[in-house]
Amino acid sequence: MDTQHLKTFIQLSSTKNFTQTAKLLFVAQSTVTNRIAELEKSLGKPLFIRDKKQVVLTPEGKLFLGYAKRLLELEESAIEQINASNFSRKVLRFGTTNSIYENYLYPLIRSVLTNDLNMSTKIIINHSFEILSFLQDGLIDIAFTYIPFTKNGYICTPFKEDELILVTAKSNADFAGGIVQKDLIALDYLFCNFALQKVGLFIRELFPPHHQFKFEIDNSSKLIPFLLDGIGYSFLPKSLISHYLENHSLISIPLLDFNTPTIKSYYTYKDDDAVVLSKIIPLIKA
Repeated sequence: MDTQHLKTFIQLSSTKNFTQTAKLLFVAQSTVTNRIAELEKSLGKPLFIRDKKQVVLTPEGKLFLGYAKRLLELEESAIEQINASNFSRKVLRFGTTNSIYENYLYPLIRSVLTNDLNMSTKIIINHSFEILSFLQDGLIDIAFTYIPFTKNGYICTPFKEDELILVTAKSNADFAGGIVQKDLIALDYLFCNFALQKVGLFIRELFPPHHQFKFEIDNSSKLIPFLLDGIGYSFLPKSLISHYLENHSLISIPLLDFNTPTIKSYYTYKDDDAVVLSKIIPLIKA
């Protein structure tokens, strides 16, 4: 499968605009159109629904997107290995979600970089499901996710636990004394699914089916500037916004008639990975 076709597909799935995709890839728009057409022909399924107003992924396109990203990662990994001066392992590859990376991984990565392990370090940030797929494909060496992994040949260990709290700017005082679940629908809610499995589902189910949120994004840390500007409310991991709670730029809204689930994260690696076992696990447990 042509690498340029895959890169074009991934870019178009992000921009949802043929003209913008062509500009970003420095090719003619007709080239983008032809690459997508050839890819769809080879797969035997349409990947996009196109009309004058929008370009959206089909269900088949959404399914293929994860595979396309993994194929490109596999190619990049293979090139790195083949072009290494020798075939001994030199790159330690971490896979993590964005929020786990921002909340917890700096001390660990710093230890790796300062303990003279004679390795370079690569970080791949994605959602939990994709990170675990990368682990199984051999694209990463250790995965930090919000999903436990129970497949034979892998070791999965609890990593951190966090509290999910409802926060807003201190200027939003309407519910400073607390809120009941039925009043959530009245909020200007900024939604992030986190890809946290049951936690993401829990937040969805707090609102009516097909509820239209004021704002949606798939990266929780990117919500913070909006909240600081007084725009809306959101459930976020306490560790992510503890600094803002301490300086009172954000406040926590008490929940009066319901509770939030605990956010649990895990780290997973192959049970025969000698490098991870000998050099990384001791740093995690230190």
